[in-house]
Amino acid sequence: MTAKTKAWPFGTDADENDPLTVLRIPVTGTYPRWRYIATFDRDSEVRPTDAEARMLASYIEEYKEHWFNDWYKAKLLERPLDVDAVTHIFHKWADGDWSYRVVTWEYGPFWVPVAPQLRGGDHDYLKVAGPLSLEQVMDRAHTLSSGEPMQHWLDWKATHPEIFGGVA
Repeated sequence: MTAKTKAWPFGTDADENDPLTVLRIPVTGTYPRWRYIATFDRDSEVRPTDAEARMLASYIEEYKEHWFNDWYKAKLLERPLDVDAVTHIFHKWADGDWSYRVVTWEYGPFWVPVAPQLRGGDHDYLKVAGPLSLEQVMDRAHTLSSGEPMQHWLDWKATHPEIFGGVA
């Protein structure tokens, strides 16, 4: 193992010099080899704004706070990116138009909501309306059968109004 590999173990899977990496946001393709908590899709048509980048970083932080103990969170910090999850990949189509996917998905649409060119037609699988803001997509990623985002996510957003605008 070289010194370069030790410093950046992800190879070309995640972009080492992308500005989002400073916020511990991996920038990857749609099929990352590592199990990051969440990533930004490098093939997105538009880059996240600074406010959206803070939301992505907060999404990752919330996952760690909810699922991991202090010892394990410290262990994660030994690498430049957080690895140990079922990866959620976020894609930005245009300003205010986001989708996400989970790497374990085998059936259904590739992105939710589907790509803009597929919306509103026969191919609009599950009729998920778009466009959705990044926060709306994150809410969907935290929603199960009840149709409402999980309480731990709502609590996180409420305690981080500087990121989510105080909207719970």
